[in-house]
Amino acid sequence: MSEIVTKLKPLLPDTNLLYELSDFFKVMGDGTRIQLLWALEESEMCVNDLASLLNMTKSAVSHQLKVLRVAKLVKAQKKGKNVYYSLSDEHVKTVFQMALEHICE
Repeated sequence: MSEIVTKLKPLLPDTNLLYELSDFFKVMGDGTRIQLLWALEESEMCVNDLASLLNMTKSAVSHQLKVLRVAKLVKAQKKGKNVYYSLSDEHVKTVFQMALEHICE
């Protein structure tokens, strides 16, 4: 075994962790979901506002928000009769901003 393999083999992350990372990027790899993440990075919003902003049906927005919620990229908070969505935490915002900066270089 080469020296580099011997050095790196113990550092290799758990396979399940790498699959979770892959799933994270699959969720992020959809244009509609990226639009939703961009909007939610700017402001907390309800389904009606997101649908209007992105020229989508409320049903389509709700479906994509569910995917983002399951992936723990967005969170929901009920306020009166409406549910408002926002990014789950600063990590999501940071990943989104770094990726955007990368492609703008």
